[in-house]
Amino acid sequence: MDTPRGFAEILWSFLSFLPYFMLLFLLGAVKGIIFCPIVCLIMTVGNSAVILGLWPAHVIWTYYCVIKAKSIGPTLKSICCICLPLPLILWPVVAITGSILAGLSYGLLTPLVATFEAVGEEHENKLVDCFLDGTWSTIKGSCTVVRDFTDICFHSYFSVMDELYEQQPKNGKPLDIKLLQLPGCVLVGLLGVIVDVPMMSLIALFKAPYMLYKGWQRLLHDLIGREGPFLETVCVPFAGLAILLWPLVVVVALVSAIMSSLFLGLYAGVVVYQESSFYLGLAYVVSSVALFDEYTNDLLYMREGSCFPRLKYRRNTAALSGRFSRRYSLNKEIMDEKDGSIAPGNERRGPQRTKSLKKTIQELNTVQIWDQLFESYKTIGMALVDEDVVKVSDIEEWNHTGKYSVLTTGLPAYCILKNLLHSAKYNSEGFMLSDGIELTSLNRPEDRVFEWFFEPLLIIKEQIMAENLQESEELYLEKLVLLSGFPDRMKAWQNGGISPEDDIRRAELEALSRRLQGIAKLISRIPTFRRRFQNVVRTLNVEAQSRASSSIHSSISIRESSISNSNLKPGNYIGTL
Repeated sequence: MDTPRGFAEILWSFLSFLPYFMLLFLLGAVKGIIFCPIVCLIMTVGNSAVILGLWPAHVIWTYYCVIKAKSIGPTLKSICCICLPLPLILWPVVAITGSILAGLSYGLLTPLVATFEAVGEEHENKLVDCFLDGTWSTIKGSCTVVRDFTDICFHSYFSVMDELYEQQPKNGKPLDIKLLQLPGCVLVGLLGVIVDVPMMSLIALFKAPYMLYKGWQRLLHDLIGREGPFLETVCVPFAGLAILLWPLVVVVALVSAIMSSLFLGLYAGVVVYQESSFYLGLAYVVSSVALFDEYTNDLLYMREGSCFPRLKYRRNTAALSGRFSRRYSLNKEIMDEKDGSIAPGNERRGPQRTKSLKKTIQELNTVQIWDQLFESYKTIGMALVDEDVVKVSDIEEWNHTGKYSVLTTGLPAYCILKNLLHSAKYNSEGFMLSDGIELTSLNRPEDRVFEWFFEPLLIIKEQIMAENLQESEELYLEKLVLLSGFPDRMKAWQNGGISPEDDIRRAELEALSRRLQGIAKLISRIPTFRRRFQNVVRTLNVEAQSRASSSIHSSISIRESSISNSNLKPGNYIGTL
């Protein structure tokens, strides 16, 4: 739609929007108030039962894995055993409190957002959907949250601890700490908490009103002029909701800043140990305040730099820019490339308006990529079932144990490898998804969890391209990724893959397969993975059972036909019966 021009059009657009928005907001708020207690009760009771029921097992298994871990030295084990009671005792308290708050926010906000979504263009009966959307779906969603939380506590946790228990020490030397440096680390870490937490909290409190003012100023300016998020009709209700919920965003940002200051202060002890210098640890305590101030200035488009001193706290780096400052600079460069507005002199840009829906429709979201990933699991998995590579025993093992098997790690890693090989052949800058869409650094989701996997997979793809693998080596790598740990099944699978004669080449392929399997294990620990992967396993189970039954019927038919067509003598025929 065209942007309104003139004061009369702007005023009429503003006045016609207010009652439309307020009616939707009141309806969504009423639904939220009705369903919020029910949702909060489901999530609190369900999560609390899981937390308290598994807490003894978590305590026992945590201590057992730490004590038996071969990758941890004796000194570090002793310190861990002394410090573990505090987080283990706080875990039920923090988790149950978080479940209550999550239930309240989910039960209140989900019906409210669903009410605004009901007026979208894809809804035909908008009036009925405004009343019904966000009611039963919110209750089902709360049950899904409990299910995913159960998977985290029962499967993801034990998977992480089992990996710690089975992990071998790197270079044959377990990880340990120098006991003599421990008092200095503890002292500087406590000093960092004492200094950094109040200083960073004051900085965040001082800048919170400015964040509230600038956010409201931009949103209201876009509302009156029908620009930014208010340019598209479908986005108007959500943009109006953003105006009301902006104080909540500021509060969340403030709480997050205060909580992160605790860990930033404790990191001073890590600096002391890494640099073996008490002075450099103190320098980090001072510099972290300046880095935090500079980072918040960049986020709010305030003046560059900081009024606090920034000292050198690393021996091997000439210019210190802090992990979060470097990460922000990288993200800012990517956003500049997306906007196509990098100035020749790298000039500082002012606050940018939110993109319209038409401009952001090219960007991919995490849900879309997640859907494509599980669709590839199902498609490739069914093909492997048809080839009798994935067997019924693999599916039964996953259903009964859920631990390492061909399905748990092999199939996800195999699908990722197929995607990487396909992307490498087409010389893609990123990854080619199963639907043909190319995922690059410009259209990838701005999601912290997604970043954990995007960069390592990009590096593996570059390594595959640099290796210049032959077709037989690619097929052998597929064998390694899918059936590693099952040498007999690797030999039985005649896919054309041949092990390289060169030992170095073979070791490189084995290292690539281990890295892909490690990434697949990390993906399998994401909360929603097991619930969605279970649907894939059910589909594969149906396919495997139908294939097994069809093979039995075909063998019976062949046997019957062979008996009927044979010229048996009467005596032999009686003996056969």
